[in-house]
Amino acid sequence: MEATLRDDVVVASGDARQRFHDSRGYGRARGAEVTLARIEAAHLLYRGDLDAVDGMGFREFFTLSVAEGERFAARFLVYADLRERGFYVAPDRDGWPGEGADPLPDLTVFARGEKPGGDVAYRVRVAGEREELPARDLAGLSLAVVDEESEVTYFDCAAGGGFEGDTEYDLPGDLDADLLEDRVVCWDPPESLYESAFYGQPIAGRDAAVVAGLQLSLLEAADLAERGVVDLDPDAVVERGREVEGGRFDRRLTVYRRLRDRGVVPKTGYKFGADFRTYDAVESVESLPHSEALVRVVDPDHRFHPRDLALDVRLAGGVRKRMVFALAGLDSVAYLTVARLTP
Repeated sequence: MEATLRDDVVVASGDARQRFHDSRGYGRARGAEVTLARIEAAHLLYRGDLDAVDGMGFREFFTLSVAEGERFAARFLVYADLRERGFYVAPDRDGWPGEGADPLPDLTVFARGEKPGGDVAYRVRVAGEREELPARDLAGLSLAVVDEESEVTYFDCAAGGGFEGDTEYDLPGDLDADLLEDRVVCWDPPESLYESAFYGQPIAGRDAAVVAGLQLSLLEAADLAERGVVDLDPDAVVERGREVEGGRFDRRLTVYRRLRDRGVVPKTGYKFGADFRTYDAVESVESLPHSEALVRVVDPDHRFHPRDLALDVRLAGGVRKRMVFALAGLDSVAYLTVARLTP
């Protein structure tokens, strides 16, 4: 069977409707004709179901489409991979099933057993490994990254961080504390400040019999000063934080406070290359559970490099934690959870 290229679509007639649209979910049908997006036509040429498009075989048609279409090669690889996995897939364009979704995907993948127009399993954004991706545009999408060897890695990008903390503690007030170069020491704190609320680290180490002082990070100290727990000027602590790490301190403090307000305990994620590791429920430090999530704080306008994203997600998965990105302004936080996906 041969087909004809008309502007940016391919039209096939004869028994095309029965062979391609009705039985296998390709294109749009009008009468006996089927209108195919270029990516669909390329896939049919690749499989040998179409003989030619205006005399062009797969190689010529694919090369022409790559030259004229944005990210066509990457989108074709993902389309073909999903089709081989047994899904019905529709390109996101006017008139095709799944078009007009918000956020905007490149491909709409229907649930197993569902033909185009049925329940949607994934809305897929395709990217090459060297492409930068705006963080704010990914929530609600599945991300398919095509690497330099044309292998595809999938990620699920979900809005929200899954933080449902129920750590309970009572905070004391007006504790004696000293602001040092890049941290704070709180002297003679009540045992509960560390054991139950999990602020700071004992100055003599975790195994000390008596906690004479707690070393607090500047984030912890700024939070406690704002709550009236330590006798330090909150503005002075925040200013010291800005001196130490610049404007990033304010964004991290915003996230830290939001997590504490949710009953979640954030601690440094340095050993994992993140800003925080988080605990949803802390009864005592002696019976501390494993942390559930890693949090990296980024600017709301942050653009991900897929390789860095893959590193973060792979590490989090390797230590059995969620990877959460906090898109933090000075007074707002939006969470994005990213995980590996196997369609």
